[in-house]
Amino acid sequence: MEAFFAWINGIIWSNALIALCLGAGLWFSFRTRFMQVRGFAEMCRLTVTGQKSDAGVSSFQALAISMAGRMGIGNIAGVATAIAYGGPGAVFWMWVMGFLGASTSYIECTLAQIYKEKDAEGRYRGGPAYYIEKAMGLKWYAVAFAVATVVATGLLLPGVQANAIADSASNVLCGAGACEAVGGPGALKLWLGVGVAAVLALIIFGGIKRIATFAEVVVPFMALAFILMAVIVMIANASKVPAMFADIFSSAFGAHAAFGAIIGQAIAWGVKRGIYANEAGQGTGPHAAAAAEVSHPAKQGYVQAFAIYFDTMLVCTSTAFLLLSTGMYNTFKAVTENGQQALVAIVEGVPGVQPSEGAQFTQAAVESVLPGWGAGFVALALFFFAFTTIMAYYYMAETNLTYLAGVKKTHPLATLLLRLGIIGMVVFGAYHNAAMAWTLGDIGVGLMAWLNVIAILILQKPALLALRDYERQKKLGLDPVFDPEALGIRNADFWKARG
Repeated sequence: MEAFFAWINGIIWSNALIALCLGAGLWFSFRTRFMQVRGFAEMCRLTVTGQKSDAGVSSFQALAISMAGRMGIGNIAGVATAIAYGGPGAVFWMWVMGFLGASTSYIECTLAQIYKEKDAEGRYRGGPAYYIEKAMGLKWYAVAFAVATVVATGLLLPGVQANAIADSASNVLCGAGACEAVGGPGALKLWLGVGVAAVLALIIFGGIKRIATFAEVVVPFMALAFILMAVIVMIANASKVPAMFADIFSSAFGAHAAFGAIIGQAIAWGVKRGIYANEAGQGTGPHAAAAAEVSHPAKQGYVQAFAIYFDTMLVCTSTAFLLLSTGMYNTFKAVTENGQQALVAIVEGVPGVQPSEGAQFTQAAVESVLPGWGAGFVALALFFFAFTTIMAYYYMAETNLTYLAGVKKTHPLATLLLRLGIIGMVVFGAYHNAAMAWTLGDIGVGLMAWLNVIAILILQKPALLALRDYERQKKLGLDPVFDPEALGIRNADFWKARG
């Protein structure tokens, strides 16, 4: 079974998807005239302004929900896995994906705002399924995305996050003798999964308002605490920082003696984990973006572009610097021995730890500077990162379930089954092996990315019109207000009725 899913994953995450995501980011950067550079000050301003309503959340709350989805184990374990397969050069390509992905995020999140609507309970809903149907007119395509997202965010991806929580926590607790007390590492992971599932149930049964309130408090705190920890570790290893940067840039272009042979892997894994971590183009961020109460769709586009910077350039980079400045990372090269693929270590800073056990590299890095509590700090940080991501996944799955219900209120049984499904997958993922969890998660991310990136490449025009309209009104000294009919944008029913 694992071999079958690995084969499916290999097809989905072929070089074609890597090229599609990079190419889309580059194209959108040119089409927006690099708004991620020109509009950086506006991104920061809009992030801390805005208002909420009975129907929608504030821009900051929408940012917090989307950041909850973006800042998961990809920021800690995923970065370590990218370095394990692609070497330090993967970090550079992760930066490239983050920079280009900011413009991709603007496009998809602005589209989500343009084509959002109110559900049967009066709450804002939107996302790829909504803009695919309204702007492209392909109901079957929209349904395909909605179904793929319910499966991916409701069943496949939560297990990856739960597995990392259980893996990092058991790594700490087993050292304190907890494993023996409950019957071994497997039993401990199972109980950890049950505990996480119980806390998750308390949040998701409270709806979007409770999710938004929880996210806006927890997400900024956990991110800043983790970044501060990375700064402390780098200061303690300041003499190694110049060599770290040299390794990143030389190996990114194949010039490093040890890592030059895996430049292809550096690009592939840097892009792959960059997408997994910041989710630009994946189609997850637009769900939260659509829930924001704003006067112009471009406002939330700016805010969500900033989210990519914060996620990739600060949080993911913090993890990379933790690993590389301390030397607590492994890098492997795939070789063929007796007709079978095998991994041979190029660098082995943490002997015995496999690429799929990424959180243990980060724990070892902090522990090397702050022995005795570094591993516990990373386990706690990873819990908050992963837990808030699972919470955001539920919101995305629920939004697409609402889309599938149409104008009717989602059947209570369908909502209950979704909630029970995601809770069950948290327990399953915590107990199951990490490699299988990552494979299933990659399949979910890849399916959504294929469907969404193709869609936004076709549907980019309304988002570009909105950007020009926003900039025009700003130059006139106005607080921009959106009028889709004046711009020739059709089927933006919410804004037409509001105007």
